[in-house]
Amino acid sequence: MAATSCNFTQASGFNKLQEQLQLQSYFKRCHQRSAFGVEKVFHRRYRGWLQVERWHRYQHVSCARVEELAPSVFEENVGEETEEDISKETLIWRAIKLPIYSVAFVPLTVGSAAAYLQTGIFSARCYFVLLASSVLVITWLNLSNDVYDFDTGVDKNKKESVVNLVGSRTGTFIAAYLCLALGFTGLTWTAIVERNLRSILFLVCAIICGYIYQCPPFRLSYQGLGEPLCFAAFGPFATSAFYLLHGNASAMNHFPLSGTVLSASILVGFTTSLILFCSHFHQVEGDKEVGKMSPLVRLGTKKGAEVVKGAVLMLYALLVAFGLSKALPLPCIFLCALTLPMGNLVVRFVEDNHKDKNKIFMAKYFCVRLHALFGVALALGLVVARMLRTTFASRPILS
Repeated sequence: MAATSCNFTQASGFNKLQEQLQLQSYFKRCHQRSAFGVEKVFHRRYRGWLQVERWHRYQHVSCARVEELAPSVFEENVGEETEEDISKETLIWRAIKLPIYSVAFVPLTVGSAAAYLQTGIFSARCYFVLLASSVLVITWLNLSNDVYDFDTGVDKNKKESVVNLVGSRTGTFIAAYLCLALGFTGLTWTAIVERNLRSILFLVCAIICGYIYQCPPFRLSYQGLGEPLCFAAFGPFATSAFYLLHGNASAMNHFPLSGTVLSASILVGFTTSLILFCSHFHQVEGDKEVGKMSPLVRLGTKKGAEVVKGAVLMLYALLVAFGLSKALPLPCIFLCALTLPMGNLVVRFVEDNHKDKNKIFMAKYFCVRLHALFGVALALGLVVARMLRTTFASRPILS
């Protein structure tokens, strides 16, 4: 009996133990299944965020390791690439100076827009003929500048000089004056077709400014007079000439230049001169050696950076003044004000990099962007003003 009760007790204890083990196994499976489900849902929802976070951590760690391991090597490689390992394609691109041709585009566009505001007339044929002719004249300026700087020794270390790339001073000289002849022929032909010979006087004055700026025996750029000549050539002379060529022949031959086109030409000349000024920053040492007394040779790069800041402030101050005096319509003021971030970028870049010969090379290209954006905004404002004037003039007056 005792043995029987003992066996029964052991059997019942064994059964309870088996039931507990089964319950634990069940709850364990349920927990794993629920955890797996939560993890699966979490990964499905936040998979993209996790991948981005892991990539940012990987980049941060990689960059930190690179900077810790070889910062000096990295800087040396950058210096070697900018100084010695410049490709032939890059040198050719710099020699062409394609962005600089905006100085042909902007005066023409602003002048034609001012004529459209005045007369409501725009000739696409005239515009594109003048554009092609202006590009040829600017090509003459660039090529002849390389020729005469080669003669004086300014460009002896300038790898992107056309004369150094081509290896022929005579060939570059001939190409330069061939471009001048073709460009001036196009300008003269347009003036004859449009029956406005007064514009030829302005265009001749602009070309004379370009000649005495760089060509012997004048070479006034060596006396630090390049910026005033650039202002006059591309501002009042060129912009006013294009304004006259785009207007009605009878109207433009009898009416004087308006305050609008004169104000616009001053702003165009201002931004063009800023390009020339900033192009001297990386050439100060070479200019000193040959006696070229550019403004930056006289002032130094630190004061030159202050001049750039003052010039940009003056540009927008003149814009506001012309707007308040009603010389320029309000759309011009509003659209040109949108270029303020670009003006600020020019000032900050020159202030931060005026001592770095390799980086400051890009200053003139930032000025080109400011010149192009400001000129397009100015021209667009004149066109919008004409459209608004036409719209309000066509509305019937309600009695």
